[in-house]
Amino acid sequence: MRVQAGVVGNLDTNRTQSSTLVDQSQAATGALQAMQAGNQLQALQAEQLSDLTAVITANGRAQALSEAERAAAVSEGQEHYGRFSAQSSYQPAAVTMFHGK
Repeated sequence: MRVQAGVVGNLDTNRTQSSTLVDQSQAATGALQAMQAGNQLQALQAEQLSDLTAVITANGRAQALSEAERAAAVSEGQEHYGRFSAQSSYQPAAVTMFHGK
């Protein structure tokens, strides 16, 4: 969640930077200036891809953790049931509740 919050926090900054860089690229007069603006745009895109990769990785880790917790709970439940059903003292019987009413 922290990674996602960081990425969301970067969205406005990235949008502003992107707009500025596009404006600079369109206003560039020399070949060097145009190349520099293009390089800055590529750097911004690389940063955005890095943020996206971080979010996808964090989501994958969260899903793996959730699945591991679920598997542990199932295993624990099976173990408890196995211990309960193996006891020879347990005898199923009918139960009357509320005095037969």
